[in-house]
Amino acid sequence: MKLTREIKTAILIIASILLFIWGYSFLRGSDLFTDYRKFYVVYDNVEGIAPSSMVTLNGLNIGKVKKIDLEKNGKLVVELQIKNDFPISKGSIAEIYSPSPIGGKQISIIPNFKETTPAVSGDFLVSSTKTGLIESLAGQIDPLKKKLEKLLDNTNAMMLSVNEVLDTKTKQNIHKSLENLNQTLAQFKVASNEVNTLLADNKSKIGNSIKNVEHASANFSKISDSISKANIGKAVKSLEKSIANVDKIILGLESGKGTMGKLLNDESLFNNFGKTSKELELLLQDFRLYPTRYINVSLFGKKNKPYVGPAGAEAEKK
Repeated sequence: MKLTREIKTAILIIASILLFIWGYSFLRGSDLFTDYRKFYVVYDNVEGIAPSSMVTLNGLNIGKVKKIDLEKNGKLVVELQIKNDFPISKGSIAEIYSPSPIGGKQISIIPNFKETTPAVSGDFLVSSTKTGLIESLAGQIDPLKKKLEKLLDNTNAMMLSVNEVLDTKTKQNIHKSLENLNQTLAQFKVASNEVNTLLADNKSKIGNSIKNVEHASANFSKISDSISKANIGKAVKSLEKSIANVDKIILGLESGKGTMGKLLNDESLFNNFGKTSKELELLLQDFRLYPTRYINVSLFGKKNKPYVGPAGAEAEKK
């Protein structure tokens, strides 16, 4: 069968029209030869998502954004075209994310494996938005910017306060203080030079002093060795034994043993000893005042004076 020129022209025109339709659909994100399912997601902000934006699952391209409609309440309804060979559950999340800092936005499908009910074409998925790197940095820079502005304000206020404090008189005082400090440093430098000269002149004497100190240290070390070698333990034991004997003597005195113990503990013996001492004192006083009572030497037969007791004796009797 031979095709006429008219039939060939008609076939070419039809093929051109079909190719044009397919190319137009492909550019709009549709493939005439692929079976798609349609899902819808409601967002408050699409974050730069546009028709033909890629839809991925774990980084794999599984579809595209078909269109975005603006509702009367300000919500944005995004229509997704997903290939039929990718099962998605009803509770899956459609999350807007940025694959790179400089790239455009995409939508990632996050499956919900806890729900086994599969989503069918026309279902609504759960919306979510993941903060990108630039947005995250912007969120961190904003508080830092506020802190920096506050710091600059505080710095300006501090500088104003410093300028108010540093008036003409204060600046003059600071200048004088710096001059005095320079003079002090100059004097310190002179004193340091004099000390260096003194040390240089007495270097030999200082060396001899150091040698003497070293010699004394050596002698002290020898003495320490001698002390360490001495039988200190024996001396300590002897001292402990002596202290124990003293303790026994003190215990004996406290318990009234022996003459000293009785004198210390027997009150009647102490009183008798005091009384005897008093009587002996009165006897010596009487002997001193009236010796003739005790030594009678009379050459002419003179009578002795009558006895008069000592004054202390009468008081003692009372």
